[in-house]
Amino acid sequence: MSAVLAGRAASARSEASTIAIVLLGTGVVGGALLKLLNTSAAGALRLVGAALDASGAAVKVIVDATANAALASRHAEWLARGYHVVTANKALAGGELSGWRALQAALAGGGRYGDSATVGAGLPVLSTLRRLRSCGDGLLTLEGVFSGSLSWLFNQYDGSRPFSELLHEARQLGYTEPDPRSDLSGEDVARKLLIIARTAGFALGTDEVQVDGLVPEALRALGTEAFLARLGELDAPLAARHAEAKSRGCVLRFLARLNQRGHARVGLAEVPLTHPAARLYGTDNQFALTTTRYHAQPLVIQGPGAGPEVTAQALLGDVLALA
Repeated sequence: MSAVLAGRAASARSEASTIAIVLLGTGVVGGALLKLLNTSAAGALRLVGAALDASGAAVKVIVDATANAALASRHAEWLARGYHVVTANKALAGGELSGWRALQAALAGGGRYGDSATVGAGLPVLSTLRRLRSCGDGLLTLEGVFSGSLSWLFNQYDGSRPFSELLHEARQLGYTEPDPRSDLSGEDVARKLLIIARTAGFALGTDEVQVDGLVPEALRALGTEAFLARLGELDAPLAARHAEAKSRGCVLRFLARLNQRGHARVGLAEVPLTHPAARLYGTDNQFALTTTRYHAQPLVIQGPGAGPEVTAQALLGDVLALA
């Protein structure tokens, strides 16, 4: 074989072993993923943008690092067309039940869906649940703190500083969304709870999760700046709840809960100082799973549940798992 032909053959083999990816979203998480794509760990990956069909790569992946519901609604379509999808976007799997079912139907066609970054910023929650189910185990109850921002806020809140002051600090540190109501409403936690519950076999609709958010009705329709100017209105109600909890030897935590009957609830709760959620640190997430076999004592998964670097790492891990 001539040197030219040998070079072409080597090039073809290289293309066949390459994973071509299209990245949607170059914000905080997408930007962190772009940095990881420049490391040796991503050596087999090639960012091809919109040239996916013509890349010649054996594996073609669309990475959705956005929170855009319109993009999420196309995940099932992309899977049906032969692409793999890796995502941090919760809007499909944690949205309407019809979307979840469309996703499962598309996956039956052979596509793969990397969703580690949708819950716990890549903590091994969904993978653990899938492994347990494949071994014949089943989820009975679930309880935990699923929001890094709300974890930080209530780990810090001891009544010595107004809640609004802590919220301003969390926003400056980048722990909350630019409009903190995205976190305080509890809707993001509810989406994560739905993803976990559905992965565990509970076919819950969005209307089956009771969400008790922290934003008063009077503040929900305001513009972001107007809301931020009135943050002080959150202080008195939360101070009263904190004082009541303290009088009973408890602290406040923003919990997600699922029981054996499929009843799901998200909201602020009092927990005793001996409760696992009372001993969290920083932006830690915590998932306590009681299963058929982990019955006497729950299986607890805990660790940092927020941050662009760990979320981007979860995306990269899901892409590399497709090789």
